Amino acid sequence: MQEAAAYMLLVIGGNASPSADDVKNVLTAGGVAEPNEESITALVSDLDGKDINELLADGAEKLKDIPMGGSGGGGGGGGAAAGGDAAEEPEEEVIEEEEAPAATDMFGGGDGGDY
Repeated sequence: MQEAAAYMLLVIGGNASPSADDVKNVLTAGGVAEPNEESITALVSDLDGKDINELLADGAEKLKDIPMGGSGGGGGGGGAAAGGDAAEEPEEEVIEEEEAPAATDMFGGGDGGDY
């Protein structure tokens, strides 16, 4: 997959027909210590002489007929249980305000310092 991504980066960058060395250079620049040369060679030989945009369009056309899951939405919530006649009153939240500490200068001293 790294090889295909490197190939696509080269094509996007303007190299219409990247070589195996080009792909290898992108991979090593991206931090891959030892690129798989067999995979690179196979990829480049498979894509040699083909337009990558046409290949992508053909692949997208094939994928449109494949169901991709997408199950229905979740079920509705359960109904409330039938309760007695007594209705619960919501409790009021008590909000306590916290006092901010006295303002000081940026370094913690309020006396002006030696500066």
